[in-house]
Amino acid sequence: MNCLLTFGVGLIASISPLLSNYRGEKRTVKKYFYPSIRFSMVLAVLTMLLILAFIPVIPFIGFEEKLVPDIQIYMLISAFSTFGAYLHACLKEFLQSFEIVLFPNLVTIACVFLNIALNVVLVFGLGPIPSLGVVGLAIASFVVRYVMGIVLLIYCYKNMQLRNYHEKGYYKALLSIGLPISLAVLVEFIAFNSIAIFMGRVSGVYAAAQNLVCSLTTISFMIPFAISNAIAVKTGFANGAGNFVDLKKYSLVGVVMCVGFMACSAVVFLSIPKPIVSLFTVDAELIKICIPVMYILSIFQIFDGLQIALAGICKGVKQADIVLLANFVAYWLVSIPLGYTLAFKYNMNVSGFWVGLCSAAAILCFIMIFKLKRFVDIAYKKQEL
Repeated sequence: MNCLLTFGVGLIASISPLLSNYRGEKRTVKKYFYPSIRFSMVLAVLTMLLILAFIPVIPFIGFEEKLVPDIQIYMLISAFSTFGAYLHACLKEFLQSFEIVLFPNLVTIACVFLNIALNVVLVFGLGPIPSLGVVGLAIASFVVRYVMGIVLLIYCYKNMQLRNYHEKGYYKALLSIGLPISLAVLVEFIAFNSIAIFMGRVSGVYAAAQNLVCSLTTISFMIPFAISNAIAVKTGFANGAGNFVDLKKYSLVGVVMCVGFMACSAVVFLSIPKPIVSLFTVDAELIKICIPVMYILSIFQIFDGLQIALAGICKGVKQADIVLLANFVAYWLVSIPLGYTLAFKYNMNVSGFWVGLCSAAAILCFIMIFKLKRFVDIAYKKQEL
């Protein structure tokens, strides 16, 4: 379900860089409010249908029999929450294109606490409210996603003069930017999760180690990911305006911020791996497996910070097609085969796969730098003409 939701959100993420380019071109952007919502709602319908279609398959995947009904009811309820989730993602991107980020982020933070409160109440029960278990989790997510979307919708209506508008070219432009990004995210998402599956066939503790390390890198990744979104908006505006001085400035500053943060993160992982891993588990065997991986993860952090910054620049200058190609080559032609060989032929286990992931991140950086250099060279030639 996360794969499907992530794919849709990746498509919606094309809204802010595209509209930023339009703003740089001095085009009216508010008229794209309703087309953006229509685009996200069509995606919501498709995603919902795909999730519903997957529910009958759950019994054949191999889960414990007692888990199957809970998984199915969770997915059933969550499928209908897609509209709220995509409305929120769409309006957050729309506002971000105007560099309005404070209110959407405050809404998100507030809803994190709302989600926790609803989970506790609905899962365990409170007063007249019965304990709903897994169903409570699904209902909590359902409510929170619609609250987030509706609050942003009200904010837009109160603070902007909006009018209806139709332009087929807008949807094509969104797909041309968003589809490569979505597929790239999906390629990377599946690659990371496939490692847990490969290692889980050897022992559950290796799958647990992969999930734990992925959790750590996901936490540290959130800051550069947010900066990357900002890079996409700022470079998009500069690209639309044809201001290559600002484009270069925002790109450089964004890269330094992302790499700088991930370098600090790498130092932390390198310095105190055991205490960090111990925050997540007390299992001695799991800690022993994770500590060597943490040293490799420290190197991965640097390349990961650089690649997400470069991806933001590519989105901003509408060169998103290279992101998909780079992810496919790096993860599926290099990382997984290399990691599989090191893990099983040379008995490096999870560490072997993370050597492969480090290689993938480095290759990603190289491919995107090469593509962006070509873009800059062509842009300067056009200016000279």
